[in-house]
Amino acid sequence: MKNIKNYDAEKYSTDEYKRVDEGIYEYDDGGEKIFVTSLQFEQEPELGEGEDSSYISQDPLEGILDEFLCYISDFYDELNDGSSNVCYQEFASPNAEDIKSLRGIIGRHVWDKVDEEGYATLMIE
Repeated sequence: MKNIKNYDAEKYSTDEYKRVDEGIYEYDDGGEKIFVTSLQFEQEPELGEGEDSSYISQDPLEGILDEFLCYISDFYDELNDGSSNVCYQEFASPNAEDIKSLRGIIGRHVWDKVDEEGYATLMIE
């Protein structure tokens, strides 16, 4: 993943969402506070990411979710239609600090480095 940027989804301007920090929003999910942020990024087919532009590769996405203890809460299907190499995802967590930490990848290069045994290590440069 490269060219990672903040994505301000239109839905964040509704009453359902409350801005709590730069690019971080809170909403109530049945009595539980959930914190979200949306990112846009480019996949790198030369690193095995999104070799078919119609889907978003699980690598390094799975490593990011594990590293920052979050999950994908919106896939933005209307934006991720395969017509562009730019992808959009909303990340969520019940912990605002996890989302704040995740936003540290903005402007960085993120990929999986695979060793000889086939094990992947998340790299953030």
